Amino acid sequence: MIDLQALSDPELLGLARAGDKEAFVVIYRRHQGPVYRFALQMSGSQSIAQDVTQEVFMALMREMLTFDAARGPLSAYLFGIARNHVLRNLEGSRSLAPMGEDEDAFPLIAPDDPLGDLTRREGLQAMRNAILTLPLNYREVLVLVDLEEMSYAQAAQALGCAVGTVRSRLHRAHALLIEKLRSAGKIQPASRSGNVSRCFA
Repeated sequence: MIDLQALSDPELLGLARAGDKEAFVVIYRRHQGPVYRFALQMSGSQSIAQDVTQEVFMALMREMLTFDAARGPLSAYLFGIARNHVLRNLEGSRSLAPMGEDEDAFPLIAPDDPLGDLTRREGLQAMRNAILTLPLNYREVLVLVDLEEMSYAQAAQALGCAVGTVRSRLHRAHALLIEKLRSAGKIQPASRSGNVSRCFA
């Protein structure tokens, strides 16, 4: 019996194209969390994130036969679809809901340190809020590269732009985010951290 969990995304897609429903379920379970987190960080809305995640995998079911693994990884393809749906939702609503206490978005809380837990929660909420105020083109590169840990090349593929564009936008996103957090008193004025995940270490 084939261990589906051990197969690569292209191998699973091959099985799914041949009608193996379990292979598609493995793909879904493998990528659903990152897609949801991306949509949540981009929109600040759990309902939008849920809708976008559903749309992404419905789109994958429809377009499975046309996906070409030679053009890049499945994750970048899925983030590209998610990005389009998030932008459509944001253009339609023109409002961002406040982000709730979604632990999956920033799973950095130490459960055995109540005071540290409270401080981190406040810091993480400030970072979430600051991220949501960034212009979309900066927000998306920051979420993909810093929070989802995609390479510049993968982020560029997901966003449909050049690697150099990702680098320059990310640099600007870091500068804007650090300035917002500094203004809110959440990081020290001397901080020059280039990675948002280090701001509250």
